[in-house]
Amino acid sequence: MSVRALSGSRQEVRHDGPSPLPRRVLMTVDAVGGVWRYAVDLAEAMRRSGVETLIVGFGPAPSPEQRREAESIGRLEWSDQPLDWMVEDESELCGVPDLLSELALKHSVDLMHLNLPSQASGITAEIPVVTVSHSCVATWFEAVRGSGLPTGWRWQKRLNRIGFDRADLVLAPSRSHAMAVTRCYGPVRDLAVVYNASRNASSISAKENFAFAAGRWWDEGKNGAVLDRAAADIGWPVAMAGACDGPNGQRLAIAHADHKGELSHDSAISLMSRAAIVVSPSVYEPFGLVALEAARAGAALVLADIETYRELWEGSALFADADDPAAFAGAVNRLAEDAGLRAELGRRAQSRSADFTLEAQREAIFAAYRRVMRGENRLTAAE
Repeated sequence: MSVRALSGSRQEVRHDGPSPLPRRVLMTVDAVGGVWRYAVDLAEAMRRSGVETLIVGFGPAPSPEQRREAESIGRLEWSDQPLDWMVEDESELCGVPDLLSELALKHSVDLMHLNLPSQASGITAEIPVVTVSHSCVATWFEAVRGSGLPTGWRWQKRLNRIGFDRADLVLAPSRSHAMAVTRCYGPVRDLAVVYNASRNASSISAKENFAFAAGRWWDEGKNGAVLDRAAADIGWPVAMAGACDGPNGQRLAIAHADHKGELSHDSAISLMSRAAIVVSPSVYEPFGLVALEAARAGAALVLADIETYRELWEGSALFADADDPAAFAGAVNRLAEDAGLRAELGRRAQSRSADFTLEAQREAIFAAYRRVMRGENRLTAAE
């Protein structure tokens, strides 16, 4: 498989001469997962370069803190339309294309940046569309269950496929996720990689003797049950931050780790920055922002041995079998007992994290925008 890279580790972003950037971008978000952080941080970085963002939200309403954050960056419009993975039938999404087209016209938008591929399906407006596959149910089932989609969910795969075909450019946050998309959907024209980023400054603070993990623990893909079992055999305290109850009744009971509950982003970062070791047991991570944010803080990383983490952190972390609590306990205990190794891996992770800055991400996104604004779409980017 060959995938066009618009940004990546130690890779220079090139511009092919002057070309217009959009003045105003419509960017979709949700308030449930990592797309929120991706979107608002990117929108803020683009604002500093003169590109306005109309932030359009779907799904459960944002918290007052989230709303204030978004409104400090651009205009926020929150819809009562649902997210595709929170509905049982595609008919519940029929209003999405018209809503996006109407908002684009109303606000004189030059380009749509859609953070769910299904949102691009049915868009008839004559406007460039960039869509990002941050994750999807098809690649989730492949990674977490080792299977295709259940019959009742196959409409989501079909809708995503239509969205890929409608988009002028499709982005993935890692090469490994781009490959997973291709395995599940077949070839996607104009599929490119733009790595995610962290807004947090690189810093070194005094570390404390505990391990930290953060995630939506109700999501099986985050693999919280394995880490919780490992915590029973880890010599240091293990703090797990994040929700254990999901929007559709999912639940994880944490028995051995210290569950900190659902924290604000700033509170989670503050706690993470004190942790000497940060763990991510996820079996499904198209990118993995927690690992990046921990690396920026100089923590030693223990990561699930999955393709994404190998792609991004090889040589800068310890890896553990995602199905084996004993492997995670062994890796964390090894670091807890070896201060030299812990410090060395913290330095390596922090050095690697310098490849994933907001500035590099913004410039790669701008390169993507320029391509579609120039009409350089439908070039073969994946095969």
